[in-house]
Amino acid sequence: MLTPYRKLFATPGGLAFSIPGLIARLPIAMTYLSVTFIVLYETNSYTLAGTISTGAALFNAIFSPLWSRKADQLGQAKVLRFTIPAYIIFGLLFIYAITHNFHTIIWMAFIFLAEAFLPNIGGLVRRRWLHTLEDKEDGRQLINTAYSFEALVDEIVFIVGPLVASAAAISIAPQAGMYFAFSFMTVGTGLYILQKKSEPPPHPTVKSEKRTAVLAIPYVQAVFLPYIFLGIFFASATLSTIAFADKLDAKGSTGILLATWSAGSAVAAIINGSIKLKITNGQKFIYLLIVMFFLTIPLLFVDSILVLGIVLFLSGLGVAPILISGYAIVEKSVSPARITDTSAWILAGLQIGNALPGPISGYMIDNYGADKSFIVPVVALLITILSLFPYLKVWRVLIKI
Repeated sequence: MLTPYRKLFATPGGLAFSIPGLIARLPIAMTYLSVTFIVLYETNSYTLAGTISTGAALFNAIFSPLWSRKADQLGQAKVLRFTIPAYIIFGLLFIYAITHNFHTIIWMAFIFLAEAFLPNIGGLVRRRWLHTLEDKEDGRQLINTAYSFEALVDEIVFIVGPLVASAAAISIAPQAGMYFAFSFMTVGTGLYILQKKSEPPPHPTVKSEKRTAVLAIPYVQAVFLPYIFLGIFFASATLSTIAFADKLDAKGSTGILLATWSAGSAVAAIINGSIKLKITNGQKFIYLLIVMFFLTIPLLFVDSILVLGIVLFLSGLGVAPILISGYAIVEKSVSPARITDTSAWILAGLQIGNALPGPISGYMIDNYGADKSFIVPVVALLITILSLFPYLKVWRVLIKI
């Protein structure tokens, strides 16, 4: 079962860039949670905390594809040397401004600018795997295993990150989680940049070359749209989980609950990379969306931390395979010179979705209670399934990929 992983880990230089990529991605799972803790501590408003998360996610969704495009054109190292220092500087300015009672607009601007400079690290790592494996024997199967491994890494990030952020916020200070995040980002990207042999060559833009915009490609659109509603599901479920734990005076359980959710996805990622299924990525994407919807309905009836943890774990079983399938579909739809750019736009769909439910979930929590707010993620998953219908003709092709 684990033979594909043994072959993958034997790839020269593979873990040398993947492990730093893991460290550099930890802030993704820490920043929004840490910002929520800080804003709640300073303002005591879930609505405002949700609004801040909305703006930050939107800025990242808009600018992350830009940095990915530049990474394709100029090289990954050049882009990271420019963006990461800016991300950390503006993040530190946000902490200083909000803890020193600056006007709301000022510290909002700082966190928005910080997120605007955060590139899609996971997309850069996946691009390196593709560059490293594409010419090898059994390369296609190993690429699937690599994507599954990186999905597992994502889940490790979303297990460890919330635990560290929550523990730091509760035991040290609300802003401590962000300080840890910046430290991980500095170390991770520093080590990642040093791995020069595995860096994909840049593909400078040829002025005479006509290039269709990524989002104008129907195959990309067909995945991008449901990813938006998946993002709504993830963000609204996360905010409702935080509020539910708070309601039961169990703030310390927040990180454990989110880690449990990610653990379910991690288990599925390991299985996905080990077993070669007879169904295609397109079929897997559709089937698992439907299954995950039914596994998520029990969120409407949770009445304890234990029950919520079980439901989140079961729901998480569908997350990694769905995301892996989405990446695999779009990766086969574009040229190698545009893979990082395209992956960033797919991730941007998730981030746009992450941004949308903040005010809605915050309003539901503030006015109707945390348990009632779980209706938002359940409805979001239902709309995710319905969003496939405008692209039925496209999906007839994609289910063969």
